[in-house]
Parts: sequence; C-alpha cells; structure tokens
Amino acid sequence: MIYKNGEVILPPELLCELQKYIQGELVYIPKKTKRAGWGEINGTKMIISKRNSEIYDFYKKGYSINKLAISFHLSEDSIKKIIRNFKSKN
Repeated sequence: MIYKNGEVILPPELLCELQKYIQGELVYIPKKTKRAGWGEINGTKMIISKRNSEIYDFYKKGYSINKLAISFHLSEDSIKKIIRNFKSKN
C-alpha cells in the first residue's frame, strides 16, 4: 500500500469534507471491486473441494483414516477434519 497525501490528490471540497470526520490519521479506502477469494481464480479451491469429496466418499465406503492419509499424502488429523466438515454439512 502506498501512502498518498490527500492535499495533493483530492479536490479541496472533498478534503474539507473528510477533515470533518478525521484529521492527521491514515485512512484505508477499499477498491470498488471485491477481491477474489482464496483459490477462486486459479482453480485451487475447486481442486481441493473435489479431493475432499473423494476422501469422504472413500471413507463412507469403509476405507480407514490411516489408508486415506497415506493415499492422499495428508496427515490423519487432516483427513479427520475433512470428514468432520462433510459430516457437519449433512
């Protein structure tokens, strides 16, 4: 984030109006467009969601947590968390 001086970039009327609310402090002005969520642009979110769904499907078919952890290269705690999240959705 780059600091910009309000006296330099804002019209005097707007600067005067802003000074009614705040003076001598930093203010963050967000962009108009919303920022994309994690993994939405590059598809990572969808890939992880599909993988987690597969893990839950295998679990329902009787695969052990240990076997799933080895197959998907995840810790047993991660597998348990994925299963817990799917159970809470249903």
